Amino acid sequence: MGCDTLVALGSATRDGVTVFGKNSDRPPDECQRLVQVPRQCHAPRAVVRCQSLEIPQVRETAAMLGSQPHWLWGFEHGVNEHRVAIGNEAVFAKEPLGSGGLLGMDLVRLGLERGRSADEALDVLSTLIERHGQGGSGQRDVDWPYHNAFVIADPERAWILETSDRHWAARPVDGVDNISNGLGLGTDWTRASKDTTAFAVERGWWPAEAGRLDFAAAYGDETGVPPNLCQARRARLAALLAESRGQIVPASVCAMLRDHYDDGPAHRARAFDDPRHFSVCMHSSGLSHTTAAMVAPLVADTRPRAVWVCFGNPCLGAFLPIYLEGRVPDRLAQGGADADASSPWWLLHRLRTLVERDPPRLAALVRMRWDELEHVLAREAAEVEAAAGAAQARGDDRAACDLLSASMHRSVEAYLARAETLIHEIAP
Repeated sequence: MGCDTLVALGSATRDGVTVFGKNSDRPPDECQRLVQVPRQCHAPRAVVRCQSLEIPQVRETAAMLGSQPHWLWGFEHGVNEHRVAIGNEAVFAKEPLGSGGLLGMDLVRLGLERGRSADEALDVLSTLIERHGQGGSGQRDVDWPYHNAFVIADPERAWILETSDRHWAARPVDGVDNISNGLGLGTDWTRASKDTTAFAVERGWWPAEAGRLDFAAAYGDETGVPPNLCQARRARLAALLAESRGQIVPASVCAMLRDHYDDGPAHRARAFDDPRHFSVCMHSSGLSHTTAAMVAPLVADTRPRAVWVCFGNPCLGAFLPIYLEGRVPDRLAQGGADADASSPWWLLHRLRTLVERDPPRLAALVRMRWDELEHVLAREAAEVEAAAGAAQARGDDRAACDLLSASMHRSVEAYLARAETLIHEIAP
């Protein structure tokens, strides 16, 4: 129950590069793996098995990088070789959903596989939603189907897409935008499924004489949702984006994803009915935690640029530089239902559990150690990107791949060593 996704187009960033970011909020003990998928060609009339149904496959799917809850086929968020990034959110609408249909995570992966631009990915998702509908449970141990909202971005353009089963509405992003766990499109949508208005009028959700459909007012349903689930988070992230507009860089987006309102690096437990109980970096005991995060600068050319990924709560971890143009270390894809010492995700889960014994004392110490490492990783990323870009300019893509792969291996080793040192330092 959660997630926050944002985008800042190049017109709103310091260096003119679009930046996408997402926190994935999931059950606190649910491992997410980082999965690299190569470009693939498929036979005519091939099918692809999503979480609960098969659909026709396309002839070619793009190379991509995605964050995958260990039991799912789809992704919480990801980026593909065409610099398209997508993230989804659970939202709540009046239409009932059943056990069949596509999950939001299915749709994220399918959009990345098939979309070569944000516009194309929007067409992919909206077509699949109309054809197959949404449904199936997005939780492993609870039968809980939900509707979805998406941010879809590329280097030049981004869309907000909100849905109610087979109905949808979308609008382009103007500068900066963000979504959380509630429908937010009013009358400002520019594209929608053909019967979106007629269906709402027929059901009595929107008066025929009221003019242009307000999508959130007509389709939204918050009767079974805590009223503080998303309002404060959405407003907080919007304020942070507005304050930083024109100066946004990947590091500042990382900082936004670590936000606990005015509490700094140490999350402060709040009563469940407190409007700020749910923060952007989420710690809701037993209900939902931020379990993975991604910050992706979307460059318009082919030069290497790191996608920054984090396992677990961003406030208690580091963002690692990852390159689609290289060989992502296999270890980042390790992890399942049970605690596993070889899994980076489970290693960070262990660290988080230790910090939660005394957050005011331990969170600041852990943050300081990770900040030191992130500073080193950022400097090394800039150096390897320059070297790999020079190799590409010489036409030596293999050398560029080797440079980026070796850099990722070093970063992961440093990251794991730092996590193990911290665990040893604060363990009882």
